[in-house]
Amino acid sequence: MKEEILKYIEELCNTPSPTGYTKRAEAYLIEEFKKMGYEPYQSNKGNVIVPINPGNENGLLMSAHVDTLGLMVRSIKSNGRLRVTTLGGFPLSYAEQENVTIITRSGKEYSGVLRINNPAVHGSSDPREIKRDDVNMEVVIDEITNSAEDTEKLGIAAGDFIALDPRFRVDNGFVKSRHLDDKASAGVLMALSKEIKEKNIKINRPLYFAFTIYEEVGHGAASGHPAGITDMIAVDMGVVYDDLKTDETKVSICAKDSSGPYNFDLTNELIATAKENNIDYAIDIYPFYGSDASAAVSSANDFRHALVGSGIAASHGYERTHVDGLNGLYELLKAYLEEN
Repeated sequence: MKEEILKYIEELCNTPSPTGYTKRAEAYLIEEFKKMGYEPYQSNKGNVIVPINPGNENGLLMSAHVDTLGLMVRSIKSNGRLRVTTLGGFPLSYAEQENVTIITRSGKEYSGVLRINNPAVHGSSDPREIKRDDVNMEVVIDEITNSAEDTEKLGIAAGDFIALDPRFRVDNGFVKSRHLDDKASAGVLMALSKEIKEKNIKINRPLYFAFTIYEEVGHGAASGHPAGITDMIAVDMGVVYDDLKTDETKVSICAKDSSGPYNFDLTNELIATAKENNIDYAIDIYPFYGSDASAAVSSANDFRHALVGSGIAASHGYERTHVDGLNGLYELLKAYLEEN
C-alpha cells in the first residue's frame, strides 16, 4: 500500500490546516471517506469521526490529528509587515526563511516570507547573532506595502492565519515535509480504511477512526467521542532523538511521555503484535510530548490508552520519515485489528 499511503500524505500536507483553521483538511477527509463508502461525521468542534465498524460496546478508537503548526497575525507593524504569534510549540528559528500563505478571515490569500527584521548579511551582524523571536522576526508580504494602512487595505488583520509551505518530497525512500506530524499517520489510517473496505477485512469489535483538529494546542481528543469506546490508540509521530531507539525506518511504541505512562496492557498488546508479525519496532520514552490519547484520558474518559507511530526526525521542523516506517506502522495497525 506504499503508493496509496504516500498519495494521502502528500495531499494532506499540501492542504493548509494550521490549528484553528482546518476547514480544508476536514472537507478533504469527508470527501475521501465518502468515496471509500464510509459515512463520516463531525463532532461539534469539528473532529472528523469515521465509523469503520460501528457498535456501542467495547469499542476501539484510533486517532490521528490533521491540525498542524503555523502562525497567526499578532499585529500589523508601522512598516506594513506582520508581527506573528505561533500556533503550537516550535522555535521560530525552525520556520525562518520559509514561504508562507496569509489567509484572511474573509478568505483572501497572500504569499509572503517569514524572516528576521534585518536579514541582509551585508548590512549587519543580526543574521548571525539576533534572537529568533516574535520581536525580531516578521512576515514580509508579497505586496507593495510600506505602512500599516497599506496592509490593512489588503484586508489583512490581527487574528488572520498563516500557513507554512510544507515542501513535500520523496527522495530514495525518505519522505520529507513539514507537518508529517501528524499527516503521516493520518495518511496511513486513510490507506488502511480503504483496504478494509475494498477487501472486506473482518474487524472483531466496534472500530472508529478520529481525525482531530486541535491536538497541537492540547485538546484535540478531549471530547466528542463515539459511545462505547473502551480503548484508544493515538497514531502519532515517533520521536527520533539521541538516546532513543526509534529511527525513521521503525515503528515507535511509546511507553511514557510528559503526561505519564501509557496503559500497560494495551501497550503490551501492540508490542506483542509487532513481535508476532516481525515488524521492526522500538519502545521509547518521549520526554517533551503529549498525545490525543493522553488528552482524552485526562478529560475523564475511562479509556485504556496507547501511543504508536512511525519514526519522524526533526520534529516540528522540516520533518523526515521513511517508507519502511510508514509501511511498518500500516502493517502493525492492520495486524492488531485482525487479531484483537
